[in-house]
Amino acid sequence: MSPSLLVLVLFCFSFPLCFSKDTITSSTQIKDSDSDSLVSNDGTFRFGFFSPGNSASRYVGIWYDKIPKQTVVWVANKNIPVNDSSGVVSMSEDGNLVVTDGRKRVLWSTNVTVPVSGNATWVQLQDTGNLVLQDNRNNGEILWESFKHPYDSFLPRMTLGTDAKTRSNIKLTSWKSPSDPSVGIYTAGVEPLTFPELLIWKNEVPVWRSGPWNGQVFIGLPDMESLLFLDGFNLNNDNQGTVTMSYANNSFMYHFNLDSEGNIFQKDWSKDKQDWRIGVKFPSTNCDSYSKCGQFASCSNRDNPPCRCVKGFEARNATEWNSGNWTNGCKRRVPLQCEGQNDGSRRGGKADKFLKLQKMKVPISALRSEANEQTCPKICLQSCSCTAYAYDRGIGCMLWNGSLLDMQAFLGSGIDLNIRLANSEFKKPNYQPVIVAVSVIGGVFTLVVCFLLACRKITAKPKAAEKDSDAKLLFERMEALTSGNVNARANLMNQAKLKELPLFEFQVLASATDNFAITNKLGQGGFGPVYKGKLPEGQEIAVKRLSRASGQGLEELMNEVVVISKLQHRNLVRLLGCCIEGEERMLVYEFMPKKSLDSYLFNMKKQMLLDWKTRFSIMEGICRGLLYLHRDSRLRIIHRDLKASNILLDEHMNPKISDFGLARVFRGNEDEANTRRVVGTYGYMSPEYAMEGLFSEKSDVFSLGVILLEIISGRRNSSFHKDEKASNLLAHAWKLWNDGEATALADPEIYEERFEKEIRRCVQIGLLCVQEVANDRPNVSTVIWMLGNENADLSDPKQPAFITRRGASEGESSEQSDQKASINNVSLTAVTGR
Repeated sequence: MSPSLLVLVLFCFSFPLCFSKDTITSSTQIKDSDSDSLVSNDGTFRFGFFSPGNSASRYVGIWYDKIPKQTVVWVANKNIPVNDSSGVVSMSEDGNLVVTDGRKRVLWSTNVTVPVSGNATWVQLQDTGNLVLQDNRNNGEILWESFKHPYDSFLPRMTLGTDAKTRSNIKLTSWKSPSDPSVGIYTAGVEPLTFPELLIWKNEVPVWRSGPWNGQVFIGLPDMESLLFLDGFNLNNDNQGTVTMSYANNSFMYHFNLDSEGNIFQKDWSKDKQDWRIGVKFPSTNCDSYSKCGQFASCSNRDNPPCRCVKGFEARNATEWNSGNWTNGCKRRVPLQCEGQNDGSRRGGKADKFLKLQKMKVPISALRSEANEQTCPKICLQSCSCTAYAYDRGIGCMLWNGSLLDMQAFLGSGIDLNIRLANSEFKKPNYQPVIVAVSVIGGVFTLVVCFLLACRKITAKPKAAEKDSDAKLLFERMEALTSGNVNARANLMNQAKLKELPLFEFQVLASATDNFAITNKLGQGGFGPVYKGKLPEGQEIAVKRLSRASGQGLEELMNEVVVISKLQHRNLVRLLGCCIEGEERMLVYEFMPKKSLDSYLFNMKKQMLLDWKTRFSIMEGICRGLLYLHRDSRLRIIHRDLKASNILLDEHMNPKISDFGLARVFRGNEDEANTRRVVGTYGYMSPEYAMEGLFSEKSDVFSLGVILLEIISGRRNSSFHKDEKASNLLAHAWKLWNDGEATALADPEIYEERFEKEIRRCVQIGLLCVQEVANDRPNVSTVIWMLGNENADLSDPKQPAFITRRGASEGESSEQSDQKASINNVSLTAVTGR
């Protein structure tokens, strides 16, 4: 071998990535004139020169590769473009990455101090879209990275936030315009208030805020939007001024963007439509504008005009207010008991009271109090400066002093806000004369109606029974209210619950399903059959029809109506309405075209469609849906029948949890409940539930762990009944773990060596979820954190609970019949061998 060739080989061994398509070293560079660029190893991102919009100027940036619609996520020389094609990206002599023009002027640099000059550094474009400058002589230490200097895009694995020690605040910054990536007037990031919030600023003045973080969600965002926005998010707060926010979405074709108009968009790429889908947008309504209505006023999109002074307050400037200028807000009508007393003494009269405003976005600048829910109002009343309080389970007691700014009324989310008013504001008018007059008139009217009905009964001819249905219904309702008939009262209560949902006519659903044709039958559960249908406007639906021959189901149906109608999340199946006519009982759901998870996972022909990345994404989606049920929804819900057949897949293979017939709603102070009626599915049921009837969040976590292991392995938990070495999947996974062969659990059809570390971590998480003692299992938020943090130090799992029941089959598998698989069936499942 010649000396020159030997030197070249040794050099490349010193810099193993010197010829990599994703790397720049001291001997390589990117020239705009040659159309050079870097491409991340997985082909998702590209780094090089580009021209935005209609501009002819050249910039260096990072964008999504192989997408026809160029989407730039980071720009280096944003304020100093290259005016021709002479630009070059290279490593400077001091070890920094620089952008230079044809006259060798440095237009941009990473501008860090490199410990050792010379050929000691190199740059790599990672699969995450992060451009990193690394020290080759110090174990690849990262000296600089684009994720620490974001621009207008928030990508998975990126972190925004504040650092109290360095006094830094990593924010997003908008472009000036779609064709000009220079620094715009909008920024967005985390504000380290007492309770952290997301804010958008215009020239450093707030224009939008999310409301405070309660440990799970931002409680100032509407239910659906906030949960979409928080998909996979983590927010850490040390209460010392350091707040960091990140998210670990498994798909890198997903990001948040702050546009030049000050709007944040959630985007993910649609292969079918070849375009970006917009998940949520902030701000989304006029009421989202910061302090739109001024102090002591509330904004509601349902009202016209949207701004109203809170009860007990009046417009500060009536002329401006009536003309639509609400910025000056409102002022208090009657002073509080202790207002105006310099020595803090109280005025005479009765003590102040609180006006409860329900489902509110609370004001900015809340203060923390250690008071509990009962003592929170008392603490506020003890301070003359306290004007309002609220209590949230995740935060605790919040207090506000002085003016209340940026309040908003919501329909389905928010928390109760209690505003302090003078006692006189609660005086009730004397309605006694009116009541007496109404009673007299009502009595006379009742006598007249009774007389007319008696005359009609004597003279009218008998009509057909079906014509008397309205009178019969009225009589039944009257009977329920006036008698001691418990069943009648329960039926009336159910009718009231059903009014919360859109009601479908039987004929409409019969027409949509071709009179419930067998060709439209999707599946059969304990509840009855499920049919695919199409409404006149073209929307596809799934209709769950309670079997007339079944003696079960009505209670579970009503439970499902009440529970799921109050839930909104991208990982929960959506209930569209119901039908109650005669003996018919039906629920109408959104249609899931990809059917259920088990129809893919346990089908030899279809399971190859679930590659490892798709399976990992499904695991994350299930966890997020379960987290919503346990912690983030208005109701705290334990599912009790979580299994692969109750996970439905949409057209993009996103998972949605279904079947809430067995779900239980917990009160705020409940952690565990007991039941004598153990219903569910063996193999997925936790030992404390199966044996003692005890269920909690941790019993759902056990079921989740079984599902995770099934997704990894592609095998049912009960598929080991003929295996002499293991009684079920949990025992098999436990044995492999103890033998140091956890990755052998993975479905061999989708196993790839590059995913080995991730697979092992997922097996470990699954085993942590199925530990025998409930308290040893992690909660769902911890599971999400473990899934999203590659370098997390996880504890070793303890032996799982091996719950099996021989002698009963799981039912027909998906290999046998697609039609008989659990497709959109949202079914009630009694205790059977699973």
